[in-house]
Amino acid sequence: MEAMTRRDAVKLAALGGVAALMGREVRAAAPTPLGVQLYTVRKQLESDAEATLKAIADLGYKEVEVGRGTLAKVGPLARGLGLAPISVHVDTPIITGQWDAWKFMRGAVPEGYGVTELVADAKAQGVKYLVLPYLMAAERGGGAAFYLELANRLNTVGEQVKKAGLQLCYHNHGFEFEPLADGRRPLDVLMGAVKPELVKLELDVFWVSITGADPVALIQQYSGRIPLLHLKDKAKGTPPETQESKVATTTFTPVGAGAVDFPAVLKAAAAAGVEHYFVEQDHTQGDPIAALKQSYQYLRTM
Repeated sequence: MEAMTRRDAVKLAALGGVAALMGREVRAAAPTPLGVQLYTVRKQLESDAEATLKAIADLGYKEVEVGRGTLAKVGPLARGLGLAPISVHVDTPIITGQWDAWKFMRGAVPEGYGVTELVADAKAQGVKYLVLPYLMAAERGGGAAFYLELANRLNTVGEQVKKAGLQLCYHNHGFEFEPLADGRRPLDVLMGAVKPELVKLELDVFWVSITGADPVALIQQYSGRIPLLHLKDKAKGTPPETQESKVATTTFTPVGAGAVDFPAVLKAAAAAGVEHYFVEQDHTQGDPIAALKQSYQYLRTM
């Protein structure tokens, strides 16, 4: 074998290769840098964005994931506080072109605003990833054919995004694990049809786990295709559920306070080449900043 360069060693380390060559397993470690999905503090951002972002930065977080509607405001504030805006969750119809199920949000997107404008805005704020965050129940009909059609659309948009130097990703929830008539999971149909270099996956370990599936197995299954990972915990004893609307708000807990096996998740993520980790808690029973602090402290003990 030729002499290994430092760059080769770094690449192998990210995939667990160095550990394998040395006869050791990849071990769980605290993700560095660590980010926050700002949906966690959505109400606080509305009232005082700068103070909220400063509180997050003061905890030690270094990256944020932003919503498109607040990107122009939050992006500069975040960067000024040392928080890098890595990814943005976008209005789904901007990617799919389908507004029927999203009419209630039509006024939030400027007339004529499309993928080209989205890419320009993202690049202006230093964002690297554009994420399709959700599909409404009303637009998911058609079984496997729907997901194959969606994959074709994502491939088309993904190519445009890739040419601009950015990356398109798809974020999962629970419905992608409800078996179709042929027994396949929608997530597997979609990921099997998109081109891996054009469309990658932002895996949310909470929504995987809440369905009864194993986040570690999913990370291993799609190794090399998950640049972004949502670190989110669920209450112990939570029964399996694939419909988000049926999940109680009390199910969401700070990372490390629930049932998800984060040492195993982080070990698998390191081996699979995950690049960015975002703590998220959709609902908190108290102060979201306090919950983010608890999650951060837990992850830093690993």
